[in-house]
Amino acid sequence: MKVLLTGGSGFIASHCLKTLLASNHTVVTTVRCESKGERILELYPESFKGKLSYVVVPDISQEGAFDEAVISEPPFDAVIHTASPFHFRFQDPKELLDPAINGTKGILRAIKDKAHSVKRVVITSSFAAIVSTDEHPEVYNESQWNPVTYEEGIEDRSKTYRASKALAERAAWSFMEQEKPGFSLATICPPYVFGPPIHPPESQATLNTSNAYFAMLMHGGWKEKLPPTGTWLWVDVRDIALAHVRAIEVPEAGGKRFFITAGHFDMKDVADITKKRFPEYVDKLPTKLISDKPSPLYGFDNNRSKDILHLEYLPLENSVVDTIKFLQRHPL
Repeated sequence: MKVLLTGGSGFIASHCLKTLLASNHTVVTTVRCESKGERILELYPESFKGKLSYVVVPDISQEGAFDEAVISEPPFDAVIHTASPFHFRFQDPKELLDPAINGTKGILRAIKDKAHSVKRVVITSSFAAIVSTDEHPEVYNESQWNPVTYEEGIEDRSKTYRASKALAERAAWSFMEQEKPGFSLATICPPYVFGPPIHPPESQATLNTSNAYFAMLMHGGWKEKLPPTGTWLWVDVRDIALAHVRAIEVPEAGGKRFFITAGHFDMKDVADITKKRFPEYVDKLPTKLISDKPSPLYGFDNNRSKDILHLEYLPLENSVVDTIKFLQRHPL
């Protein structure tokens, strides 16, 4: 297949890119600037020449941002849309909300109008689009939606990120229902995403949110107490990448949301693995490790991801060990 991948330098997207190439797909990825595109090309050997290229899309929130990117010769068969900001350093909540919502609607519109060859679109959503902050069900699955509104996302910064993901995904499914385009849609909804990055971080500030926790641990930031877990579900980024790629390959994935999670965890689990596998960090952890898992804790149903996408999830220890080893090789 020929695949358009948006936001190719991102944490999840860079793993999607690697998995797509390993599966022998041809990939054009969008980047915000030429230097990011060149950096991506440098990561891959000459043998991938002709299988990998990039196109610059400076601002995904602008109207028509993807109009040229979706046009290709030969044309695209599928699109994986991962580009959406995920950080908590925003000044204005609209910095997260508008690019997520407008970028999603914009790329679907561009594909419908200008890329008639595309048969499958996969969008990176989040457990944030499923989880409720008010009342948890006994078991989470794909049928549930976070009821957060745009106004709540503006007024309450603790809800901004979740609103950006929930409203962007809702916008995507509304588009499919109203516009009835010639392609099918699948969405991928992960919770905490751990695992080693593809790109060496330029600085602590450029680390993605989940890996920043590991950097903080390694620099002694967990010494006084463990950080709060917040969401007690996780998945490895390599499994998320595989989910995206399988979702464009498997016919039965069309028209479905996928809740992608390996299971429960808390920061005590991360600390326990670190103590066992990296004794040099024992003195950077609290003497007494205390779990913050509530009891009872909501359950999860990830059977759809196993049955349709045939995922077999990596264990937490693999994710923790591989991430710390990566950060050791690329110290900040």
